[in-house]
Amino acid sequence: MGAPWFKIQADARRYGIVAFSSNYALYADMSNRVAEVLADYSPNVEVYSIDESFLDLSGFARWGYHAYGVEIRQRVADWLGLAVCVGIGPTKTLAKLANHCAKKALAGSDGVCDFTVLCEGELTALFDGIAVGEVWGVGRKLSAALEDMGIQNVRQLRECDARTLRNRFSVVLERTVMELRGVSCISLEEVVPERQQIMCSRSFGTLIYSLAELEEAVASYTARAAEKLRDQDGLAGAVQVSVRTNIFKPEVPQYQRAVTLALPEASADSRVLTRWTLQILKRIYRPGYGYHKAGITLMEIVPRASQQLGLFMPTKETKVGDDRLMHTVDAINARYGCGSLRLAVEGMEKPWLMRRERLSPRYTTEWAGLVKVGSGTHA
Repeated sequence: MGAPWFKIQADARRYGIVAFSSNYALYADMSNRVAEVLADYSPNVEVYSIDESFLDLSGFARWGYHAYGVEIRQRVADWLGLAVCVGIGPTKTLAKLANHCAKKALAGSDGVCDFTVLCEGELTALFDGIAVGEVWGVGRKLSAALEDMGIQNVRQLRECDARTLRNRFSVVLERTVMELRGVSCISLEEVVPERQQIMCSRSFGTLIYSLAELEEAVASYTARAAEKLRDQDGLAGAVQVSVRTNIFKPEVPQYQRAVTLALPEASADSRVLTRWTLQILKRIYRPGYGYHKAGITLMEIVPRASQQLGLFMPTKETKVGDDRLMHTVDAINARYGCGSLRLAVEGMEKPWLMRRERLSPRYTTEWAGLVKVGSGTHA
């Protein structure tokens, strides 16, 4: 959530900052390991994102919430070497705000903030110093609109009339206000809902000018998204393809375009989805531009069990064979590595891949990434 690397690399050298390239495999594996640790501390856990989870601590009051939070934090540090903060509150919104206070050392100690031990006066004084934009669900645009109404901090939002905010904005903001008052309106989602959209988008390691190289990138992104789609046993009813030039270089010719296409029949077949995304790409591609980024989005996702077969589409028996083929491709790639088996249009050399010269080892997901311990010999 910062500036592009090329803008700050001189400062990084000056101050001795160590930077690493994105290591998605390592991030995902460590996130899964944290979730496994947290599952030991509550039977009800919602994995909200790659770096955040909600735990239901109902019935754990006798241990002391703060002490319990300290134990969780220490366990993650001891077992995984990661620093985390713990926020505790009677609602999800307050728990998330408490986590913010723990990170910024605004309240609590030892990286743990427990709102349940603070009196009303202490909460009011604390919330008076926190900007309204720090509240979960209050984004930049909504924050600006609230500030125009004179609501600049959490205390003012908490004390505002909830029905007025509902009429002017949405029922979501009304629920947020009620949650800030300690009334639970957002339940814990122990079962993660299936994604309604799947996006795959990356910046290129070097500018792309030719349609052929763009096709390789879009086909590769489509195959990756299709694999995720099949993993949740879904079908995509529409696809979107987007391309753009480098927005960080306004002095060069700029172009960006995105087109969405509804499919004649929902599908999770990489070959079918790739055929459509490449058709869209040919439609939006313009020669003469240096493309910096492309992306695809699978949309209108439905469960496979809800599939509607077209009157003039392939028979069910044919689709069974196609499904088996895709299952086999996924199984091979799961065993031998992502992209081991792929469509020819995805290319071989892929010079456009994202630059990751500063990539750290995949310590937990790749044999070559294991830390090596040498042994000395004595004469």
